Amino acid sequence: MQHTTFADASASWEEAKFVVAGIPFDRTTSFRPGARFGPDSIRQHSWNFESYDLETGVDLAEVPIHDLGNASEFGNATDMVNAVREEIRPVYAAGKIPIILGGDHACSPPCVEAYPDGGSLGVLYIDAHMDFRSSYLGDPRSHACSSRRIVEKLGARNVVVLGVRSVSREELDDNQAIGMSFVTAHEVAQEGIEASVQRALNMLKTDRIYISLDIDAIDPSYAAGTGTPEPFGLTPRDVKYAIGQAAPRLAGMDIMEVSPHYDNGNTSALAARLAREAIVRHVQAHPPR
Repeated sequence: MQHTTFADASASWEEAKFVVAGIPFDRTTSFRPGARFGPDSIRQHSWNFESYDLETGVDLAEVPIHDLGNASEFGNATDMVNAVREEIRPVYAAGKIPIILGGDHACSPPCVEAYPDGGSLGVLYIDAHMDFRSSYLGDPRSHACSSRRIVEKLGARNVVVLGVRSVSREELDDNQAIGMSFVTAHEVAQEGIEASVQRALNMLKTDRIYISLDIDAIDPSYAAGTGTPEPFGLTPRDVKYAIGQAAPRLAGMDIMEVSPHYDNGNTSALAARLAREAIVRHVQAHPPR
């Protein structure tokens, strides 16, 4: 059975605390296309899970979640950015928390740029790649430039990349002057996920945190369904821990670069489960009165 909404997203817009939205866009993909199919695949696999979460005791059937559906399909990244920014702005303005399903990572910056007070927002950017190019293949809105665009909006001190293990020399040289912090996947392997995540979150002094998750942060042995798989990555439980630690400060979240045709559904199921993790951990930290 095909499901076109995220599981348990049965609340109206007015009563919702969390708002799911899809961005079926992968025009800037540079290796394997298909992330445009990610939003609906993640939704479909979300129906696999019980609404009740064993660890937190939160039942998603009792959490007000609304699914906006998908944004339009766009011919280029500039059109996508402008439209998505306007679509997500009212979500923040209404005091709700967006859960964005992508789409390639070019879809993340407009979701951050829509936030009403950029100076008060931090971003935990979980990714195998630094995404810090000023432009890629002639497009400054490429998925290879997304952390750079976010830093231009929020400032380098308000963005930390976690799990990076693929970077160009040019990106490192540029960042020497700009100063965006990052914690590599190799450092996570050496010092452990708990210490690594605490170090990353301690760098983000903001009250609210936006989590941007490129599913390729997770090792391709667990998450093969992605456009640019990079070995020696984080485990699903590593990323689950990072989301859980950031979730009390959650302003919004996106999950990008799920390309469902490259595996048998495992990556989509994992993405759906990690979206749920952000919701239940935030509700656990801020129970309804």
